[in-house]
Amino acid sequence: MKYKTSTFPTIIIFAIGLAVSACSKDPSAQGDKQKTAVAQTFNYQPQGILAKSLPEIADALNKGDITSEALVQLYLDRINTIDKNGPTLQAILRINPNALDDAKALDALLFAGILKGPLHGVPILLKDNIESKDPIPTTAGALALQDNITGRDSPLVKGLRDAGAIILGKTNLSQWANFRSENSMSGWSAMGGQVRNPHMLDRNPCGSSSGSGAATAASLAAGSVGTETDGSVICPSNANGIVGFKPTVGLVSQQYIIPISASQDTAGPMTKTVMGAAMMMNAMATTMLDTDYTAGLNSEALKGVRVGVLRFAVGNNSKITKTFNAALEELKQSGAILVNIEKEPDMPEGYDAMAYDLLKYEFKDGLNAYLASTPESVQTRTLKELIAFNEDHKGIELTLFDQSIFLASQAMKSLDDPEYIKARNAVQKATRQDGVDKLLKDNNVSVLVAPSGAVVPRVDPVNGDLWPSFPGVGGMAARAGYPHATVPMGGIGSLSVGLSFIGGKNEDANILSYAYAYEQRSNKRLEPNYLSNAEDIPEVAKAMRPYRGE
Repeated sequence: MKYKTSTFPTIIIFAIGLAVSACSKDPSAQGDKQKTAVAQTFNYQPQGILAKSLPEIADALNKGDITSEALVQLYLDRINTIDKNGPTLQAILRINPNALDDAKALDALLFAGILKGPLHGVPILLKDNIESKDPIPTTAGALALQDNITGRDSPLVKGLRDAGAIILGKTNLSQWANFRSENSMSGWSAMGGQVRNPHMLDRNPCGSSSGSGAATAASLAAGSVGTETDGSVICPSNANGIVGFKPTVGLVSQQYIIPISASQDTAGPMTKTVMGAAMMMNAMATTMLDTDYTAGLNSEALKGVRVGVLRFAVGNNSKITKTFNAALEELKQSGAILVNIEKEPDMPEGYDAMAYDLLKYEFKDGLNAYLASTPESVQTRTLKELIAFNEDHKGIELTLFDQSIFLASQAMKSLDDPEYIKARNAVQKATRQDGVDKLLKDNNVSVLVAPSGAVVPRVDPVNGDLWPSFPGVGGMAARAGYPHATVPMGGIGSLSVGLSFIGGKNEDANILSYAYAYEQRSNKRLEPNYLSNAEDIPEVAKAMRPYRGE
């Protein structure tokens, strides 16, 4: 195959910091500060193929409109421009040093007429709790694992490679997938610092897959992989304005992924579009290779479908309610039959405590087994040793928040403990038979919809995460282990909010198809504007100043 010559506009960068600094020296220029900052941020918008979605990028590679080597270099340049410099998103922990060589090898195969698969030459990022055989460590953002180079591909990574994908690098995350402290700060890790939300840099990117969400929104790769135990794919996808999909637990193998909970853990794709997520699922879902998640995507999929509207989960933010109601109108126009569900399922006594205990039991057991499998270069071989390591390095690890969850998990007994078994059975029954399954059956609906989460608050290194009232039922879907997709449904003050689609066990293909039908009609994804804060919005800045009669 002969490749076409690709030409892409050079991204001209203006440093926001310099522009703001220059304004601050001249008080008379303060009134123009916000306009200047907003204008400057548009220079960070992706150009050419980098602005495209994963399916479009895969198609361009297949047609020879661009080589994989050239595409990887474009992403590396963009990472240097806006992740390491410029807005300094800090979404990327490490670049795979083999990425360019892998791209050249895939280009040679395609030139010889050999297509490895639908993702041939497509650069993908991995959350840094997922192992790959590349010469980069898998750290969960922790100093204790900085030498954890295993030489192993997790099955999902092997699936991506078999489909032709290139592992571009690893993304930053909430350290230990946000299971270290009850007072944590989403998006922070000792190894990577604080991930920034590309829509508004002082806002929470959510976690734990914060880097995967920010990187995908900022066009630093064609797509990324996140992991979820309870909201860690859905929340950062909602916060960063992208599509996120948490599959049924078990569809994507958890082998060689640093664990929290065997009952709830799963990896999932994070992309700009539902089609891109489905393409990634085809590669990642190695336990269900007979399912083609792209084949069922249909813009007419919602016609005649009874959709359960979780009115009890809308929350108290009037702006989210308005955006959600507009999304419901889009569903109706797509042919959906909306069924309001007002009553929230009853949870058993002590449910929250049991759900938390379940995670602590499984974390201790799973992490000890994982650490025992790491190379000899990793000195911390148990959770107990990890706690001691953090105390020895508290100037790095414990400056912002403690390790209260580690300590509580270490105190738990083994998985043979009757209290663990009781908690696991109670939580799963409450969220499955008496939760999602009951809502679907009693209301004769095929899918449940709700807002995906809150409008994200500011990053707060003093108090940790301070979230407003959180709409949705992502926790129920996560604890049940059931599929959950979020699709952007609009913006509130330049920040994105998403619409959730939740279904029963192994209804993944249908959930993706419903999400796709909504996406095709609504098209509500926002391109990030890299605002420094809300006062970069001119009308907000004006409202924050004293009234002077102008």
